[in-house]
Amino acid sequence: MPSFLQVLQVRRLFLQRALAAAVSPLLLPEALAAGEPAYTVSPWQGAVPAFQTVDTTGKVWRLADLKGRAVIINFWASWCEPCRAEMPTLQQVADLYGPDKLLVLAINFKEHPNRAIQFAATTGLSLPVLLDPQGQTARDWSVKVFPTTLLIDRQGRPRQRVQGEVDWTGPQAANMIEALLKA
Repeated sequence: MPSFLQVLQVRRLFLQRALAAAVSPLLLPEALAAGEPAYTVSPWQGAVPAFQTVDTTGKVWRLADLKGRAVIINFWASWCEPCRAEMPTLQQVADLYGPDKLLVLAINFKEHPNRAIQFAATTGLSLPVLLDPQGQTARDWSVKVFPTTLLIDRQGRPRQRVQGEVDWTGPQAANMIEALLKA
């Protein structure tokens, strides 16, 4: 019987091939067409924007309050298939490390709160789901691609921006997370 991770990898490969068949190769990123990871990692550059947003329970989250633990902030939307595909691996990483060591926050982009709550409930997502109903937090952090994930170190400094779908249980992601925990 295949493992959960193997099922996710087969699903990702199927979706990549389906996308390649449906979209002209001229429109596909070269990495995706070549079978390479469908994401890019870049170092954080520039000032650190303010971060204050509310989750689906009404709790206010501030970046300054999260110092002392590494933070993964994932911008997503329920209409974004790559976002939906990577969400289970974000949940697995959150469960593996625990919120005292690595906090994973999922920021829903411009959807009604009920939609974000429904998505979390139907997928078994227990990550804190934060709301960005007007997209202001995404604009503040220059998020233009979904999913986009920000890696924040234990001192509250953004270290990296990851654009695109990532298998957060894979070896490349493990290296990024371990580096984040050591910073």
